[in-house]
Amino acid sequence: MVAKELGFTTKMLTTPYVKQDPYNSLHMPVYETGAFEFESAEDIAAAFQDKQPAHAYSRSTNPSVEYLEKKIVAATGGRAALAMASGMAAISSTILALVRPGENILVSPHLFGHTYGLFHKTLKNLCIEARFCDLLDYENLEKNIDENTRLLFFETVTNPQLEVVNIRKLVKIAKKNNIIVVADSTITPINVFNAKAFNIDIEIMSSTKFISGGGTSVGGIVVDTGVNDWSGLRFLSTFHEKKGDMALIAKLRKEIFRHFGPTLSPRAAQLQSMGLDILELRVERSFENCLRLSEHFSDHPSIKKLTYPGLASSEYYRLSKEQFNGVPGTIMTFDLSTEDDCFSFMNKLKVIRRATNMNDNKSLIIHPWSTIYSEYPESLRLEMDVHDTLLRLSVGIEDIDDLIDDIEQALT
Repeated sequence: MVAKELGFTTKMLTTPYVKQDPYNSLHMPVYETGAFEFESAEDIAAAFQDKQPAHAYSRSTNPSVEYLEKKIVAATGGRAALAMASGMAAISSTILALVRPGENILVSPHLFGHTYGLFHKTLKNLCIEARFCDLLDYENLEKNIDENTRLLFFETVTNPQLEVVNIRKLVKIAKKNNIIVVADSTITPINVFNAKAFNIDIEIMSSTKFISGGGTSVGGIVVDTGVNDWSGLRFLSTFHEKKGDMALIAKLRKEIFRHFGPTLSPRAAQLQSMGLDILELRVERSFENCLRLSEHFSDHPSIKKLTYPGLASSEYYRLSKEQFNGVPGTIMTFDLSTEDDCFSFMNKLKVIRRATNMNDNKSLIIHPWSTIYSEYPESLRLEMDVHDTLLRLSVGIEDIDDLIDDIEQALT
């Protein structure tokens, strides 16, 4: 008889430690140490020469961080995971591991502001071209592909535009042209979206969001989903000879991660490990709240436009059902008449917090135009489909009646 696969929450609560804790602690301890002692000179030499697995220095590996990575693998079904200090560290490290000067990346202009800045500014200075394309225009996307196109990067649901791409179509185009597919799934939590099932090569997420368990810590995750054996990439050949299908993670950890040092702290790793234990429960509550709010306020006279892909009236509803089990995150946006109206509304709120970040236990609201995207010229913000009348609301787990009342009173 084939053993029944455990449910998501059960897997998170029962993921075993790599080594048994001597005190049988029910939570992975925080190993707050820079270095680890070895029994002999031979043992430390073997560790540094990669002849036996061991923790030597916490900038490279740490038991608390290793356990978080193991839980991520259990959650995603991927081949391996690497935890880093932030979501931006995860994105930039992945790009640096896979793309060389003179090569190009296909990406949508509809991105989180700092991700856009990475592609638009920083990578440009490294002679890596970002080709901004409408990822809903598949014919035009193919026209932007040439022999130097290395990678396709997209957000499963864009932030803050809440655009949903057809992942299967994008992947099909990329694979036909031998292009690596990288998906940022930060908005779609790992209990509702499975990147491996969509033939995506690499999944990236900001663990600051759903995984951290309520905005407790900053972090980022890179997941090698296991659909690519990396044997066809010449610049991974050295790592492939030594590590086989673990070549990508080996390059990230041994070269990019080690040299740039985006280390996740052991304490953050513990907080995020515990956050995974109740992720499914928090997502369920936040999603219910988000759907109720979007349905309740979709026809409010003071709201000019309300967007949530989980609404049956959304143009992305069908894709959301197919790709995310009907749970396209817990972020909604809405437009008021003017920027002044947005500020006035935010200042009247009593339950919802004025703060950046998303997918906290608390509901958080922000005006993207004047904050995250404020460094960009007005024309570019409009091109990115960010407007001065737009508000982004990350819906938390508060009582739904209190959230409805708070928004109602702030709209008056």
